Amino acid sequence: MTSYVVATAFGGPEVLEVRDEQLGEPGPGQVLVDVRAAGVNPVDHKLYGGMYGENPSQLPMRLGFEAAGVVRAVGEGAEGPGGPVQVGDEVIVYRAQGAYAAQLLVEGTEIVPKPAVLSFEEAAGIMLAGTTAVHMLEATGVGHGDTVLVHGAAGGVGLLLVQIAKARGAHVIGTAGVGNHAALQRYGVTPVEYGEGLVERVRELSEDVTVALDCVGSDEAVDASLELVADRSRIATIAAFARAAGDGIKALGGGPGADPGTAIRDAARLELVALVEEGQLEVTVAGTFPLAESAAAHRSIQGNHTHGKIVLLP
Repeated sequence: MTSYVVATAFGGPEVLEVRDEQLGEPGPGQVLVDVRAAGVNPVDHKLYGGMYGENPSQLPMRLGFEAAGVVRAVGEGAEGPGGPVQVGDEVIVYRAQGAYAAQLLVEGTEIVPKPAVLSFEEAAGIMLAGTTAVHMLEATGVGHGDTVLVHGAAGGVGLLLVQIAKARGAHVIGTAGVGNHAALQRYGVTPVEYGEGLVERVRELSEDVTVALDCVGSDEAVDASLELVADRSRIATIAAFARAAGDGIKALGGGPGADPGTAIRDAARLELVALVEEGQLEVTVAGTFPLAESAAAHRSIQGNHTHGKIVLLP
């Protein structure tokens, strides 16, 4: 028997429940993975919170899209983007439905190799945020010589976003509370405090911000981006979907009217692995919770002030 987490209704974290099931052996092309850690992301609670609608047929709803673990069994011909999968391989699973689980039975195409330098906890938190970050950079054409303003630079997506932007040759200014400024400076990012006067503080740092990337979704983030960046095609948000449509900026991800960027995100998986192996990307784990305490894990991220990733441990 293996445990997994579901939302039994639409609502808050109190609707989460641990259940048990028996998984079968992997069929052709499939892989059975013993999960060591599963990544928690804001989209998880948005789904059962009703942000994308409340269709009763989706209940009970399995949660989680990313995990890291060890391959227990392999079906015939199982192969991922990094090549054939073998028993004993340490792997990252993404994108998998229901990753909050002790075991996962998935298609080989959802498996990529786990870099040896990452712990299972770190590896479980890299893919959803990392592929989102790559999508934002690709959509706005970030490259050498750009000055990029990242709103929410100390969050789960933001911390990966600033590192990948730096790896692409950009100068990065990141908004964060004062307590997170030192962490951003360690990555070569110029920190700036959000709040009243943000535009003036950014202009003191650079008169030529060419790209703005919003991981927060606040009116302040969007308004500042519009004021600082002349070309609206180089402003992107993963949260302010209503503003994006009205202001002519790019909405990316799973929100209403947003570009999901599926092909870009799929291709980004091996790019992220390579960046880690090259020493250009690391994952910050803000905290871990047992699988049975998934409700507490969700409460910890709902304030959007987490420094790094929250991870569940089966």
